[in-house]
Amino acid sequence: MSWAKLLLLVVVVIMTTRSVLAQSASDSAQDNVLTFHGSPDRKGNFIVPGLTWQRAKSLHMDEKFHARVAGNVYAQPLHWRAAGSSSGMLLVATEENNVHALDATTGDVIWTRSLGKPVARSALRCGNISPLGITGTPVIDEASGAIYLDANIADSSGPRHRLFALSLKDGSVVPGWPIDVTDAIRTVRQSFNSRDQNQRGALTVLGGVLYVPFGGHFGDCGDYHGWVVGVSLQGPQRVAAWSTRARGGGIWAPGGVSVAGQSLFVATGNTFGVSTWRDGEAVFRLAPDLHRSSEKRDFFAPPNWLALDQQDADLGGTNPIPLNTGTSTNRQALMLALGKDGRGYLLDQNNLGGIGGSLAAETVSRRPIRTAPAVYEIGADLHVALQGAGAYCPSRASENQLTVLKIRAGERPAFSTAWCGSLSGAGSPIVTTSDGRADPIVWMVGAEGDNRLHGFRGDTGEPILDHSVPAMAGLHRFQTLIATEHRLYVGADGRVYAFAF
Repeated sequence: MSWAKLLLLVVVVIMTTRSVLAQSASDSAQDNVLTFHGSPDRKGNFIVPGLTWQRAKSLHMDEKFHARVAGNVYAQPLHWRAAGSSSGMLLVATEENNVHALDATTGDVIWTRSLGKPVARSALRCGNISPLGITGTPVIDEASGAIYLDANIADSSGPRHRLFALSLKDGSVVPGWPIDVTDAIRTVRQSFNSRDQNQRGALTVLGGVLYVPFGGHFGDCGDYHGWVVGVSLQGPQRVAAWSTRARGGGIWAPGGVSVAGQSLFVATGNTFGVSTWRDGEAVFRLAPDLHRSSEKRDFFAPPNWLALDQQDADLGGTNPIPLNTGTSTNRQALMLALGKDGRGYLLDQNNLGGIGGSLAAETVSRRPIRTAPAVYEIGADLHVALQGAGAYCPSRASENQLTVLKIRAGERPAFSTAWCGSLSGAGSPIVTTSDGRADPIVWMVGAEGDNRLHGFRGDTGEPILDHSVPAMAGLHRFQTLIATEHRLYVGADGRVYAFAF
């Protein structure tokens, strides 16, 4: 063989190897579910190339998958597959303060880490979870190779919130962690009541900082506020914090903090003992340093915020969700907020508008909206799927617990009801597509209802699954599912369910 031919062969081998490695890394990254609803914007939109409308009809519970965990599961499982690895692992956190890493193909245990005794209900003024350990969905930071979470731990001094960083390799605690939230807040000269605060919303990472939202317990007892605590991943002693001025105003939504660009967005619930607005029933844009802004562009509250306070009709039952809609040459940055009073509010993402500053407001559900929405596109139209009994469903089918809105961009943005799905339960929907747009399927579990997995065509609302898919046990309201290359997964008390297709 001539040197020229040998050199050409070497070049071809190198380029092929690079292509395969790049494809492997790309596939791994696409398959990873590192945060709640799959991305910091909380859109709940998963690309699964093999999951077409036709293929979805063959979806079935994987009876060979045996994934057992210790404790009740409220947090969404996460999925991580290292580049070049043939199988990923599921990360499942429980109310027993256990974190389990499971083989995503078989369900076998890879490692387990216990973080401390959870808090008994008797140690709290109110609440509805017992024991209380890890509730908010953790977040994975691939750069540091760790999973971050908040655990409520029974300490000799009382309940303590502690932030942990665990190595993805073996579950060991990363040096410098855990961080005691009460002690950390004290360093910035603020006071945090660890007993009365609860951590239900999903955590997120932005720019090397971990952001953790807090609300209260079921029953609104004690001295709690809405909090966002920021902790540097590289220097956990560096802390920032933001909180509501009035008592209450908790950040309750399972989606927690959503991200658009370099801004953080949260929604707060009802406040107590106020006659003037003090941060309740609101959407806030927070800068990465969490400084307080009084600019109208950085917050929104409905004009009837006081009535919402008095009725416990929180705006903060769902996370605000960023929407970028319009034509490819004229994109419009919007924000959608949904309330327990059944109303939806379209906001200008870059100028939230202050009190009463929405672009559009309308009742979209006949019942409270409390879970997490999901977003997808069909043609030029943006659609938002939410758990709620649609106020203007095109059909009159019973148990319309899934509502899909169509968002219209323009000088006067608006929304209408595209379709409603018939099911019973209070899970949080997600969407899968085969390439980002084609074959949209809206998935939702009937948590604390029929407890079944439901799938609907995203364009028409036509059911895809029949009732041969068995019901699940141990589902809690707000529970959502995740989608990977070959399976859908749902976390439940003591186990994880897998659905293959």
